[in-house]
Amino acid sequence: MHSPLAHLSRTMTLNLPIITNLSTATFECSYGRGCDGLCCKNSEPPVTAAEEHFLVENLPRILPYLRPEARAEVERVGFTGELHADGNPKLTVVKDWCVFFNSGCVLHKLGAAEGDPFLYKPSACAMFPLEQNASGKWYVRQWGVENEDWDLFCLNPANSNRPAAETLGREIEYVADLIRRDAVPPVLPFPHDPPARESA
Repeated sequence: MHSPLAHLSRTMTLNLPIITNLSTATFECSYGRGCDGLCCKNSEPPVTAAEEHFLVENLPRILPYLRPEARAEVERVGFTGELHADGNPKLTVVKDWCVFFNSGCVLHKLGAAEGDPFLYKPSACAMFPLEQNASGKWYVRQWGVENEDWDLFCLNPANSNRPAAETLGREIEYVADLIRRDAVPPVLPFPHDPPARESA
C-alpha cells in the first residue's frame, strides 16, 4: 500500500515538513456541505508585512467582491486592526465575519479562479489546520492535541474518517514552500500554552 503522501514526493522537490500526528490525524473541510465557513466567523488572523502589501496592491480587484459593509469599512480605514501578540496586525471583523468573507473567502475564490487558491490568502489561513507548537514542531490541529480550544467541528477527529495525510496535501506543500523561503509566521514561544496565531 502506497503512502498517502507518495504523490507529493513524486511531484515536489520541496522537503516536506515533519508533522507529528499526521499518521493518526483525520481532517476534512466541509465548507458548503453543512459548514458556512465557521472558521472565518469572528476570526482575526494576523498578516505579515509582505502579505499586507500584496493585498493592498490587489485591493482594486478584491473590493468588488466584498460585502457592501465590509467594502465600506476597508475604504474607510483599511482591512487591518489591532496588533496580534506576535506583532503582526490582524484582519478586521465586520458584522461577525472576517472582512474578506462573502459567502466564502473572497481571497480563496479569487486565487482559485487564477489557479492558486492560496495566492491572496494570509499564510495563517492558507496553512490551516496545520500549526506549529511552541517548540516549532508541526502538527494537525485536532481536539485533544496541543490543548486545542477552538470548538470548530472540523477539528473534532470524529468529524471525518479521512486521513489528514490525504486531505491536506496542498496545505503541506504550502508549508514546505514557506519553510524553504523562510517565510513561516512567528510562533509565540509560550512554554506551556499552544501558540496564539488565531489562524482561520
